[in-house]
Amino acid sequence: MRLRHLALCLAVALVLVACGKQQGENSSNAANRPAAARAGTSPHAAQQKTAEQASDLPSKITRMNEDGSETVEDVPSDSGAHNPLLAAVASTVAASTSAASAATLTGPTLWQEGVNYTRLVPAQPTDVPAGQVEVLEFFWYACPHCYAMDSMVESWKKTKPAYITFNRVPVMWNEGHRSLARLFYTVQSLGKLDQLHGEIFKAIHVNGNPLVAPDPGNTLETERMQTAFAIKFGISEADFKKAYHSMSVDMALQKADELVQRYRIDAVPIFIVNGKFVADVHSADGAEHLISLVTDLAAQEHKH
Repeated sequence: MRLRHLALCLAVALVLVACGKQQGENSSNAANRPAAARAGTSPHAAQQKTAEQASDLPSKITRMNEDGSETVEDVPSDSGAHNPLLAAVASTVAASTSAASAATLTGPTLWQEGVNYTRLVPAQPTDVPAGQVEVLEFFWYACPHCYAMDSMVESWKKTKPAYITFNRVPVMWNEGHRSLARLFYTVQSLGKLDQLHGEIFKAIHVNGNPLVAPDPGNTLETERMQTAFAIKFGISEADFKKAYHSMSVDMALQKADELVQRYRIDAVPIFIVNGKFVADVHSADGAEHLISLVTDLAAQEHKH
């Protein structure tokens, strides 16, 4: 009985030591190590460490007899390799370490809330069917950063999970922004957004055509410039002007403006995931990482 009690105490101590080490590493070092380094100890290493700790046990114990004398007995099986209780403890430690490692390398656990993304409190309502996760990109056609990552976004759109509903939202901080936003919703209403979205970026950033008058308040000149652009891609002037001043475009602009204000967007590009999380190029440490982060956060939301 005394031997069994000693082994049980040792088992509990070993479990506490393993958990304490894992928690200490997660809290103090995880933020300062790359993702691959946050995987933790391998199951084999954990089991080997437990066996080494068990091998430090004494090979003999002293038992007190009723007459006051002492008897020294051999303890031949108190190693992690032969003692069933210690072997079970080693297996438990290895399994828990493996599970913790897998969790660390899965999805959003690679990202730190408050560092790589921000949680919105309260969360905002979304406009997608049940089972879908909404991802919004707030952007501005004249923004060089939006242009730089747009090809990545277009590639991601082709491979993103089917449960992600992705929409772009143009910002409207001033009249110039609003004019480009109107162009966005005009070509969208004409069913030409997929064809012309990249061409609008190209016109501004490659061809030097701002698509907005030098005086942003001169909306008539801006409309003329944008109409001329649309005609180059086979849209008739009449169709463009009809859509440009349509009720549907006006309503889309109003909704976009409400979203910009609701999410307090003050920079672009910014991504909102399911009305709950905000991330940008800076927080994600690069455009490619931002796409991965958005995908991981959306996956997390889909599981819930």
